[in-house]
Amino acid sequence: MTAGRMHDVGPVLVACDVTSAVVQAITSLNPSVNVVDRGSYLRIASPGRCVLTRAAAEAFLGRPLRFPSDLEAIMPSFAGRLTIDESGATWTA
Repeated sequence: MTAGRMHDVGPVLVACDVTSAVVQAITSLNPSVNVVDRGSYLRIASPGRCVLTRAAAEAFLGRPLRFPSDLEAIMPSFAGRLTIDESGATWTA
């Protein structure tokens, strides 16, 4: 799969330590996700639906995260429709 297909959804994340943990969490929760590394940012592309739980991100980061504020701080853009609250985020087509 390549990024940019019509029904791919997911976040665009600036490169940082939190992003690394978020990407690991997303790839563990979404088996068909594609991550495109553009150097200063990463584009996540998942067909139709992309899920991120705060618990999974915290497990990979090794410390607590505040949702939605910590995710919003590293996510300048996204594809799809975003639903976000204190327990996680879901992007849908």
